[in-house]
Amino acid sequence: MRRIAAAVPDPELPVIGLGDLGVLRSVRLSPDGTRADVEITPTYSGCPAVEAMAGDVESALRGAGVPEVRVRTVLSPPWSTDDITPAGRRALADAGLAPPRPGGPTGGAADGPVPVELAIRCPRCGSTATTLMSRFSATPCTSLRRCESCREPFDHVKELIHVPRAAG
Repeated sequence: MRRIAAAVPDPELPVIGLGDLGVLRSVRLSPDGTRADVEITPTYSGCPAVEAMAGDVESALRGAGVPEVRVRTVLSPPWSTDDITPAGRRALADAGLAPPRPGGPTGGAADGPVPVELAIRCPRCGSTATTLMSRFSATPCTSLRRCESCREPFDHVKELIHVPRAAG
């Protein structure tokens, strides 16, 4: 059942399934196969697509023969762009979306300098000569950029990483 739920496309980025996006956290099937308990974590707590995701997962599992499906939204641990699988990153790039860099804008370093200008690679020609056109694009999770080499516009999936707070 996890495979079926994982294949449900993200409503805002339909080129990637919820599993590869890292939004699908768990799928537990009852021993008799009549109930599925699913946990999803939205890309951010105010994500407008979370209800659509839950409904689509429920429909997919019911269509696979599970009569009772409960989809629960969990916010901890928070979603991070590091949760996107390598296959998900390839799917984004193949669709003309620049995937987020692993480790976020600092390459995973929680401490230390943050780059002032971040090189975003064009998913069409591979050039890093890109310009930010708008901090927001088709969804709150993407920004609009233009490649200075091939002159094509493209969306970039913004990096969002979870940095655990120090205990204390």
